[in-house]
This record gives sequence, C-alpha cells and structure tokens, in this order.
Amino acid sequence: MFESDSNPVMNYLAHGFRFLDSPLMVAGTAVPDWLSVADRRVRVRSCRIHEHLDLLNSDLRTIAEGMLQHLHDDDLFHRSVRFVMLEAELSSRFRRIMPDRFDHRPALLGHIVIELLLDDFISQQMPGVLNDYYAALTQVSGLKVQEAVNAVAARPTERLAGFIQQFQVSQFLYDYADDTRLLGRLNQVMKRVTLPSLDSDCLPILRAARQLLDQHGQELLDAVGAPAAQPELSLTRNNVCT
Repeated sequence: MFESDSNPVMNYLAHGFRFLDSPLMVAGTAVPDWLSVADRRVRVRSCRIHEHLDLLNSDLRTIAEGMLQHLHDDDLFHRSVRFVMLEAELSSRFRRIMPDRFDHRPALLGHIVIELLLDDFISQQMPGVLNDYYAALTQVSGLKVQEAVNAVAARPTERLAGFIQQFQVSQFLYDYADDTRLLGRLNQVMKRVTLPSLDSDCLPILRAARQLLDQHGQELLDAVGAPAAQPELSLTRNNVCT
C-alpha cells in the first residue's frame, strides 16, 4: 500500500477527524493501519492495550486510547448493515469486469473502495479538514508514537517512527478526491498484495461508488458514533491477545 513502499493507502481521516483537538489521539487512531504497512509483524490488540493503559504516562495513554478507538470503530463499521450492502454492491460491479472466479480483486476492491471514498466524503463535507488533519499530525513525534506501541504490543518495532515521518510528508489522502489518482493508489495496493493491476475500465465504477458514498456516507459515519466498548464486550479478533 505504499508507493516505493512508503505511502500507505487506507482510510485514516474517518478514524481521526473527530479528535483533531488532540493530535496524540489522532496519531493513535492511525497506528493500526500504519503498523500494517510499516511493520506487519507488530499488531496492537484491545486486551493488551487495556492491560497496560494505567501504567502509561499521559501522552502515551492518549495515543493508546486512539488505538483503542480505531479498533472499536472497525468493529462497528465492518458489521454495519450499510457497509455490508455497499461492499456487496461494489464487489459485484467489479466482478462484472473481472469475471474470473479465481480473481480476488473484486472482493478486495469492494471493501477498500468504500473506506477510501468515505475519507473523501468527509473531506468534501468538511472543507479544510484534511489540512487540519495533517496539521495535527505534524505536532506529534513519531518516536513518541513508536514508544506507545512498544509499551502495549506483544513485540517491539523500530520501523514505525521513520514511517510516520514519510506519511506526514506524502499527504496522499488528497489523491482520494480524483478518480484517476485514486486508481493509481489502488494499483499500489494491487502491487503490494501481488495482484494484477487495474485498468481504466474501473474508473466508471469508482465514479458510481462516489455517488453511493454521497448517498450513504453519513449513515456509515453514524455506525461508528457509539462510545468505545469495554474490552470484555468486544467480539473481534483484535481483542485476542497473542
């Protein structure tokens, strides 16, 4: 999900835009996705975070709370009825132009296109929010985020801090607003997961997907509007400590 292995394509704004008054919280909400590209061996799990939360100083605790918020958001979002319906619809549209039943791209695209375009939906609804998002992240030390991860994860990482610096500079979230640039970002995903690249025949589907997000984006955001769940109530694999 990186261009030259340095630009992760995921939905960051949807996790962080509610917390722009707390840059450390914003950074924490990005940690699970950052790790999935910067150091895939390292994962943060809800139960481990809760086990260590009271031992952290104020800054590290806020970052850890952002991690918990991300995991909680994903739990609610991916189980929401509207997400499941849109995922099925877009997967079906991609399948029509990729009819090989062994082609894994339609299901993957049905999932990630919703997430990326939800970030763009937010940025269209809240002009200037992307500027504010990146401004918040510039106030956070990558080394401090890495320290927080190493305090709660089962294994340490030394790759995250430098990665965060690259993320702050690249500002690729602006590319989600343009179908052609978005297609290029999706092809970075295809390359990373060793799937064939996408052609321009995907562009009409991306345009249709934007229309669907215009109609249903607020409903998707409402799905994650609930308070964070207690660890014992979470049923996701993110809560399985290993």
